[in-house]
Amino acid sequence: MHIPKQNTAGIEVLPFEEALTLSSGPQTGYDVDKWLYVPPVYDEYRYILGTKGKHPLICVGINPSTAEPDHLDPTLQSAQRIALHNGYDSFLMFNVYAQRATRPDDMEKEMNPWMHGENLKAFGHLLSLCGEKPAVWAAWGAIIEKRAYLPACIRDMLNVGRERGAVWYHAGPVSKAGHPHHPLYLKADTLLEPFDTEAYLSRLTY
Repeated sequence: MHIPKQNTAGIEVLPFEEALTLSSGPQTGYDVDKWLYVPPVYDEYRYILGTKGKHPLICVGINPSTAEPDHLDPTLQSAQRIALHNGYDSFLMFNVYAQRATRPDDMEKEMNPWMHGENLKAFGHLLSLCGEKPAVWAAWGAIIEKRAYLPACIRDMLNVGRERGAVWYHAGPVSKAGHPHHPLYLKADTLLEPFDTEAYLSRLTY
């Protein structure tokens, strides 16, 4: 379990580009030819974790927990299985907010605007890896309701996706509020379905 030590404004958070550069060098803890892990060390935040391939699926959760290369948590194990079943050769896990916290109730109460901006740069980078129409799986569940700033973060992320031609999907039933299903308890053979992000945005409250 990961419990944040303090708010992210009080710790050193690397800019995304710097963290990406560090991740591209040799690593002692995992195979860089297999994994994309930014930053390449376990810290209080994470921009990206996933496998490298020619046909990746970007999976979007709310915030990172304890997962690392070769040590995926149950949520990421499920995400990887579903990505492979739907014909993708790899998955790239991104999160609406970059702070690590196993329990969403432990997330910081106020958004760190600077870290959010760097996280959006990470999302843009992932989209650039996936061709003209990046496939993105909305998988944040009702956890979005845990913090008042999360809907605004999702709005910003969807705007970046729109600029890059992202094609959005969900897996499993959406909630009564329209939130896409979380991956954890989905069956491995669950199929992706189109997700109407414009309709979803119209239902979000900020």
